[in-house]
Order: sequence, then C-alpha cells, then structure tokens
Amino acid sequence: MQAIEKQEAKLKLPVIRMEIDYELMNLYDAMQAEDKTGIIKAKQRLSELRHQLIEITEDEDE
Repeated sequence: MQAIEKQEAKLKLPVIRMEIDYELMNLYDAMQAEDKTGIIKAKQRLSELRHQLIEITEDEDE
C-alpha cells in the first residue's frame, strides 16, 4: 500500500510544479496590475502548493 502512495506522489510532482509556474505567472501579472487581491490570492495558493511539494518530498525521503 505504501509503495502505491509513493508512486502516486511521484506522479503528482510534475503537476504541482506546473501549478506553481502558473501561480507565479498570476502573481507577476497581479503585481504588474497592482492588484492587491490578486497578489494575496496568488501568494496563498503558492503557499499551499509549497506545502504539498514539501509533503511529497519528505515522504520520498522516508
């Protein structure tokens, strides 16, 4: 069961990285437009994605 979870986590890595790239683009656009709400939302989503990435990489280390 644990091997399956590790395999699924490895498959999620590229998706999370693509989402991070997308949110960074959103953050850049919001900063250029001086959209404070957009900046906050992008930063919150980036924080969530960062936590997901950390969880997956920590699980791989075990």
